[in-house]
Amino acid sequence: MSSQKKKKNFQIEAFKHRVVVDPKYAEKTWKILEHAIHEIYNHNASGLSFEELYRNAYNIVLHKFGEKLYSGLVSTLTSHLKEIAVSIEASQGALFLEELDRKWSEHNKALQMIRDILMYMDRTFIPSTHKTPVHELGLNLWRDNVVHTIKIQTRLKDRLLELVQKERDGEVIDRGLMRNVIKMLMDLGCSVYQEEFEKPFLVVSANFYRGESQLFIENCDCGDYLKIAEKRLNEEIERVSHYLDAKSEVKITNVVEKEMIESQMIRLVHMENSGLVNMLVDDKYNDLGRMYNLFRRVPNGLSLVRDVMTSHIRETGKQLVTDPERVKDPVDFVQRLLDEKDKHDKIINLSFNNDKMFQNALNSSFEYFINLNTRSPEFISLFVDDKLRKGLKGVSEEDVETLLDKVMTLFRYLQEKDVFEKYYKQHLAKRLLFNKSVSEDAERSLILKLKTECGYQFTSKLEGMFTDMKTSDDTMQGFYAAMGPELGDGPTLAVHVLTTGSWPTQLTTACNLPPEILTVCDKFKTYYLGTHNGRRLTWQTNMGSADIKATFAGGQKHELNVSTYQMCVLMLFNNADGLSYTEIEQATEIPALDLKRCLQSLACAKGKNVLRKEPMSKDIDEHDTFFFNDKFASKFYKVKIGTIVAQKESEPEKQETRQKVEEDRKPQIEAAIVRIMKARRVLDHNNMVAEVTKQLQSRFLPNPVVIKKRIESLIEREFLERDKDDRKLYRYLA
Repeated sequence: MSSQKKKKNFQIEAFKHRVVVDPKYAEKTWKILEHAIHEIYNHNASGLSFEELYRNAYNIVLHKFGEKLYSGLVSTLTSHLKEIAVSIEASQGALFLEELDRKWSEHNKALQMIRDILMYMDRTFIPSTHKTPVHELGLNLWRDNVVHTIKIQTRLKDRLLELVQKERDGEVIDRGLMRNVIKMLMDLGCSVYQEEFEKPFLVVSANFYRGESQLFIENCDCGDYLKIAEKRLNEEIERVSHYLDAKSEVKITNVVEKEMIESQMIRLVHMENSGLVNMLVDDKYNDLGRMYNLFRRVPNGLSLVRDVMTSHIRETGKQLVTDPERVKDPVDFVQRLLDEKDKHDKIINLSFNNDKMFQNALNSSFEYFINLNTRSPEFISLFVDDKLRKGLKGVSEEDVETLLDKVMTLFRYLQEKDVFEKYYKQHLAKRLLFNKSVSEDAERSLILKLKTECGYQFTSKLEGMFTDMKTSDDTMQGFYAAMGPELGDGPTLAVHVLTTGSWPTQLTTACNLPPEILTVCDKFKTYYLGTHNGRRLTWQTNMGSADIKATFAGGQKHELNVSTYQMCVLMLFNNADGLSYTEIEQATEIPALDLKRCLQSLACAKGKNVLRKEPMSKDIDEHDTFFFNDKFASKFYKVKIGTIVAQKESEPEKQETRQKVEEDRKPQIEAAIVRIMKARRVLDHNNMVAEVTKQLQSRFLPNPVVIKKRIESLIEREFLERDKDDRKLYRYLA
């Protein structure tokens, strides 16, 4: 508003009269400050008034004489440091470092006091003129006038390196003094520490360890050399922690690793009588652990250890699976595989920190050599058979599970899992039918593990076998409940009704059963077919067993546990004293191979020879004659007469099993081809082979030649067709 007065702006003006400064003011004030600096360096600071000195320094800067103060400070410090350098140079021998450390400590204290006095200059004049702050200036002047003087520089470096060498040689040195002097170099700047100490230290160390590695590699075995290398490495790490810059640790450990480990690692690993292979063979867990920890520090160190270990395991495994002596005993064969696996698992666990790289190497090695022996699937099944028959008696449930897990590990390595399944089914059938399994829980546990590993399809038939056994028990109860009165005092019958697809039944000609048995069998057949419509029963006499009572000379009675074939043979001797091989064969119609085995166990097995044969020999000949052995005696009432069977399959049986496996594979390969072509519609031959192999490798590795034949078969049956232009291209026909 116009009536309001305008506000006035106040101004503060400078004094009108001039302040006259004494022309000698700056010089006088500087002399006071210079004298104070001399007194500080001469340890007479207690008589100084720091407040007054601070005010003088403050005023001199305020009156624009900062430059004079700064240059005076530089020249005063320089002259003092030159005197200090002379006194350090004059110190003799071991006292040199002590004198240097003492003077450095004094210089730092003096510098602290000077910085306090000149704080105002430090805060105002120095930043505005971009000069070096007081403390840093003091360090730089110490570096240039003390550390970098010709006489001190070389002597300092040599003395420090000499003390390090003494410590390496086992002498005790003053680590506190070393720490102080090294810290001084670090305080003077990274470049000073590196140039004056670290670089020469690393060069000297490399030469020292190069020489030491040459000396020890010639005179030590691998284990001792690794101990020395580990000790040296730990010493250097400890040295850094006590008196070197932490950043030096990587550099010095690299030197030790390069000179003591990397340069010698090939020689160490292959060292005769003490290298990696010897350590593996002798279970030297500590040495192996040391090798692992040292070699992991250098490039390609662990790869070298892995490669040598792999080739050793493969070679050892190859000898094991191809040794003709080892192959004679399948149970021992598999036990040795398990022992070998346990041994290397323990090494990887205890020495190699459960490193995945080594676990993978171990697995690939086992897969390689287990599949070199085509009988591995059969032997693993025989091993399981042996354990589930008698090997697990009195073993805790936990140990049973551990053993089954180990077996499963070997099973995973098999490329032909379907071959294992074939044999396992045969062995399981015998265990179930002859009631030989020591633990149904263990049986079911293994089937569950196989199911988890390979899927339901793999174990459905095995599970069906257990179902049949249970159903058969119920059927027999029904049979005796219904037919009991009609059977009278005839033989007691126990029948296992087996589903054809689930069991490994063989197409055998049924032998001629004794009339008493045949009567009961016919009654069971009538009963069963009466309760189950549309079924057909075929007697598998080769898979049965019997308990028969026999009376020998002097009225001695025994109960003989025999196979169905053996029963048929023995019952003939109720009506004849002696029979020729041909007569027995005609009367029973047992297949020749089975009959020979059967007679061998009845007439040639020591302590079980209820028959005697003429002429006496271990083998059965078609011209032999057999007699009932009246003089047979045993301390047991119940006598089990096992059939002489080869634990492994004979060559013809092996060929037959192999043929069955190949036949079973054909529909699986065809099913895989059709599945792939349904999804792809068009596919070339090479990709088809790769896809089929990928789909089926969990059960077996299909042969490319067989795949090609199955493709041809599918083309003939018009599931697929070849491309008109490209013969290697297949098309799916819906």
